[in-house]
Formats: sequence, structure tokens, C-alpha cells
Amino acid sequence: MNIKGIIFDMDGLMLDTEKLLTRFWIKAAGEYGFDMKMEHVLGIRSLAAKYAIPKLQSIFGEDFDYRAIRSRRIELMNDYIKENGIEKKKGLDELLEFLKGKFSISVATATDYERTEMYLKKVGVFDYFDKIICGPMVENGKPAPDIYLKAAEELGLPPEECVALEDSPNGILSAYRAGCKPIMVPDLSQPDEETASMLYAKADSLSDVIDILSSRK
Repeated sequence: MNIKGIIFDMDGLMLDTEKLLTRFWIKAAGEYGFDMKMEHVLGIRSLAAKYAIPKLQSIFGEDFDYRAIRSRRIELMNDYIKENGIEKKKGLDELLEFLKGKFSISVATATDYERTEMYLKKVGVFDYFDKIICGPMVENGKPAPDIYLKAAEELGLPPEECVALEDSPNGILSAYRAGCKPIMVPDLSQPDEETASMLYAKADSLSDVIDILSSRK
């Protein structure tokens, strides 16, 4: 194994924000008169707007104003985080300390840079990362491979020398298409058969990633 780079997703992987995304997507959609459920939110995790819009409009109809509802979701979530803070996922600090000085480290998240920087600084991990790649920086978001290809390129590495850490099927698909080695750390759902077939490994928590990387040298 010749792994030199580790690329992290953010929401649901480093930060326990997927439960907030679910809660506030449902609330924001409800304010606009749409009965959004948890399974609908799970279906658009890490999904770029160009893919999420037709997916949601096929469920709720063309009146589903994705951008307005998403904007309201961000507003609700930011208000909550301002008041309550953000929870880190178990093992994040331990894993980042283990990686420091051994691997090049990047973030590849669908979230915009401003919020990514704010969230990572809030939990005290921003300075661990060599590069931060956000959805708006690439033409096609997840599940297209663009963001992982760019993250690897920014680290100066071929994708096959990078492990991608993800919690969602759309993120795993993006990393797999880019040629990275996807490790899934499930958050709100376990991998289905199709997702499982793409995995380099599966970890129960971020601290378990240390054992995977150590055992596959």
C-alpha cells in the first residue's frame, strides 16, 4: 500500500452535523409547505445542487424551491450552531494527531468555504489541514469525482495514493470514481450492497481508521 494523502469529508464524518441537516431541511421545507422526511434528506447527502434539485422536484413537484428552502435551512442551522456549538465526531482529534507529519491531509466538502472554515475553527481542527476544497470550487459536485480529483491534485498526489474518508453513499461514489481508496465511517445509514462494493474499508469510528491505516502499510 502506498498511501500518502488522507482526504476528509466534513458533515457527518468529522462533525456531527448530519442530524442537524436532517432536522433543519425538514423544518425549512415544512415552512414552505412540503412534507420532507428523513429518507428524502438522506438521499441528497453530499449531493450537489445540480443533482439534488431534479431529485427533490421529482418527489415534491416543480414548485419545490430548492435554493430558497436550502437558504432557510442554512439560516436555521447557523442560528442553532451559534447558540449550541457543534459536536465533533468520536476519534477526530485522535486521528488527526496520528496523521500529523505522516500524511498530507485535505478536506473535500460540499459546504462552501466560509462555513467550512467557521465550523472547523469552532471545533479547533482547521490548522491540521494542508488544503480545503469546497463544492463551489469545482464544476461538478459529489457524486461526480471532481472534488476528490482536485483535492488529490492540490496535495500533489495521484488519487490512488489518497484515502477518502466519507460517511455517505454519494461521497463514497465520488471518491471511488476519482480513483481514491474510500473508507466509509457510517453516520446515519450503513452502506448498501452497491456502496459496500466500492469500499477500501469500513470503520465504526474515526479512531478505527488509525488501525486500518496501520495494518495496511
